[in-house]
Amino acid sequence: MARQQGEVDELFDVKNSFYIGNYQHCINEAQKVKPSSLPVQIERDSFLYRAYIAQKKYRVVLDEIHGASPSELQPLKILAEYLSTSSKREAIVSKLEQQCSGSVDVSNLNFLITAATIFYHEQNYDAVLRILNQGDHLECSALCLQCYLKLDRVDLAWKELKSMQEKDDDATLTQLSQAFVNISMGGEKLQDAYYIFQEMCDKYSSTPLLLNGQATCFIGQAKYEEAESALQEAMDKDSNYPDTLINMIVLSQHTGKPPEVSNRFLSQLMDCHTEHEFVKDYKQKEAEFDRLVRQYAPSA
Repeated sequence: MARQQGEVDELFDVKNSFYIGNYQHCINEAQKVKPSSLPVQIERDSFLYRAYIAQKKYRVVLDEIHGASPSELQPLKILAEYLSTSSKREAIVSKLEQQCSGSVDVSNLNFLITAATIFYHEQNYDAVLRILNQGDHLECSALCLQCYLKLDRVDLAWKELKSMQEKDDDATLTQLSQAFVNISMGGEKLQDAYYIFQEMCDKYSSTPLLLNGQATCFIGQAKYEEAESALQEAMDKDSNYPDTLINMIVLSQHTGKPPEVSNRFLSQLMDCHTEHEFVKDYKQKEAEFDRLVRQYAPSA
């Protein structure tokens, strides 16, 4: 929703907390806001429910968004259903594909974000980009950029970043996107990325998302002690955050810790995040390795 220059965004703290991964603060702030208009109320509720989804508290969203809820909120119930009920996923994806093949209401940001998120989970990156390119919101650009990085197209991510900077160079989403592109570029850009994460920690608060960003920069620079410190702080904030567990596994390998240390983090990750892409990929590689072992095992 575009605002005139100089106009105060009464949802700034709500949105900013969501973007940096401080979901509980986002929920707390959203509950304090007294919206000045119906559109602001709907936007507030959108971030409130998205924060609950990010915390995997799907039942709150499924119970509170009903048939009489605003159309702008309905897609978030679909996202909660998709993430919480694996048996419904195929039908949800099929329906979304039909909806996206026709005329799409590009003014409904939640629909664009929901469709893109679901297609991303399905690893249908072409569909992600097709749906997001119909929107002009900074969030659409940020998700496009993440998709390009996922596809190892840093050149296209850089181009998307330039577009975001032209729209709003100081926006949190733009700054975070700059940091992610810098990490992908590596080298001296890792230090630039670190400064962005640190500035956000100082300005707002440290979150697992920001701390893992810092840790990734440190690992890339072989600053393993600093990485461990950042990851330990992230663990203190959320001991089940998947990126922290993954980075702890990586760090354990780099620092030559006993196998049981990384295995502990891996077990926790596989136990708490069975649907995570890292876990799925790990299990697939594990099954492929077992198949090769059987194939080349000496015959009895």
